[in-house]
Amino acid sequence: MRTTLDPTKLQKLPTIETLLTKEHGPKGTVSREEFDAKSRAWYYAEVLKNARKAAGLTQKQLAEKIGKKREYIAMLEKGETDMQLSTFIMISDAVGLKFALTY
Repeated sequence: MRTTLDPTKLQKLPTIETLLTKEHGPKGTVSREEFDAKSRAWYYAEVLKNARKAAGLTQKQLAEKIGKKREYIAMLEKGETDMQLSTFIMISDAVGLKFALTY
């Protein structure tokens, strides 16, 4: 069974920007900037968590590898704490991720 989408109904759907503005305010406001920062932190934590799992490491093993406590890794993966760039790099190296900064 194939379902087709009604273009008229699709045009009536709100955009993600509309929803974010309604919920967190327009870009540039304190509320929106805080939301955007938390969203980016969550995203990078998910990337690192998935890479850790793909590398076959437990939180404890990763923590030992980078000289941190398992509880800290758990807090990072839940987005409950912020991480320094140096920690991000150490975790990335430990799980085999390579990243580059571009502009």
